[in-house]
Amino acid sequence: MKKILTSLALLGLVAAGTAAAVAQEGHQEAAPTHFPINEPKEMSWSFAGPFGTYDKAQLQRGLKVYKEVCSACHSMNLVAFRTLEGLGYSEAQIKTLAAEYTIHDGPNDAGDMFDRPGKPSDHFPAPFPNEQAAAAANGGAAPPDMSLLAKARGVERGFPRFVFDIFTQYAQGGPDYIHSLLTGYDQTPPAGMAIPEGTHYNPYFLSGVSLKMPKPLSDGQVTYDDGSPQTVDQYSRDVAAFLMWAAEPHLEDRKKTGFRVLVFLLLFGALVYMTKRRVWADVAH
Repeated sequence: MKKILTSLALLGLVAAGTAAAVAQEGHQEAAPTHFPINEPKEMSWSFAGPFGTYDKAQLQRGLKVYKEVCSACHSMNLVAFRTLEGLGYSEAQIKTLAAEYTIHDGPNDAGDMFDRPGKPSDHFPAPFPNEQAAAAANGGAAPPDMSLLAKARGVERGFPRFVFDIFTQYAQGGPDYIHSLLTGYDQTPPAGMAIPEGTHYNPYFLSGVSLKMPKPLSDGQVTYDDGSPQTVDQYSRDVAAFLMWAAEPHLEDRKKTGFRVLVFLLLFGALVYMTKRRVWADVAH
């Protein structure tokens, strides 16, 4: 009996050692690098907080960056030219801006497609005819549409920050991510990290070790007429703010409505309480 117990104990030790080795090996294989490697920097935005508003001058600069740089690869299919009045443009300015674009339209009465100047009711035209053509022209990865990019991108903020975000109304994760990504190039990858050929390392990229998009911005690339700094950091701030507006053009109205509703609820609650006190004041409890 003693020999049997000894054998079982040895067998148990061997099994435990084997399981530990397998578990350690599995842990090493199943422990991927956390992405993004660096969390986006939390920036200061004019539209942040419950009373935030858009800086229209910044939005106009961001539109300029999109037109001269981003639009070469990225579409903005859900944004119509007429909505640019939210950036402070007049109707005449919007008509002029829309006419700078060529819209493929049709068919006409003869059944043919044709090209015409853009109108305020048109949407920003895509740089490629379809997603397959976009992917073929960009190394196999189609650039994402930018219409809702600022709301679709963003890094999850763990506990306890997401609790504070409820009270601070933090909703700038998308613009923070876009700014960090655009300014995060030209950095050296960690030792031992293999960067696939034809891709570019960026520690702020959300989905992997590298991305197909090369560094899109450089100092002095876009000329500003208002004297703002012509730097990568400023370009990134401006285009991130513009993309936030594109994704949520009615943000200011939403915040104003929310504030009015809260004021109404507070006043209504106070009136209900005073009415209750008056009605039941002479009733014995």
